Amino acid sequence: MSQAKPISQAKGTAQVKGTEGTKAAKAVPADEAPSGPRPTRITAAAMLAAAEAVVLVGLGVYVLVMGLTGDPDSPQQAEMLGVTVLALAALPLAAARGLWQRRRWSRGPAMITQLMALPVAWTLVQNGGGLIAVGVVTAVAAFAVLALLINPTATEALGIGPRDA
Repeated sequence: MSQAKPISQAKGTAQVKGTEGTKAAKAVPADEAPSGPRPTRITAAAMLAAAEAVVLVGLGVYVLVMGLTGDPDSPQQAEMLGVTVLALAALPLAAARGLWQRRRWSRGPAMITQLMALPVAWTLVQNGGGLIAVGVVTAVAAFAVLALLINPTATEALGIGPRDA
């Protein structure tokens, strides 16, 4: 018995040619996760994005608490920075959750988060001292997630494929 091979894809359906001729396969809606096991690449990308979110939440809480209880030059600015960092933590957290559940929409926010992290890493490295290590770790994590998400295995696992002309 021969295996069925996809021959075309249009508007969410794939046509499969097998021994019985051509038939339309069921489409997977954009909001549903593809079936099958989650690839290691997607799991690793989700874990790294979640770790970035946890670090941002920790930093946001620290800055917020120091703005409220410490002696900053401008308590309002410190509090606003803490709230802003907490809000920014929502993007990698949502991306990590989406990657974990293999939602195709999650790849975009995950990649945007990593692209935003690269200038931050560069700035940390340029400031020197103990921030060099933090900048290097940030850059390595960002490049790792980007590499994991542009891999064809990952895009296929998220249900993202080449577009038909």
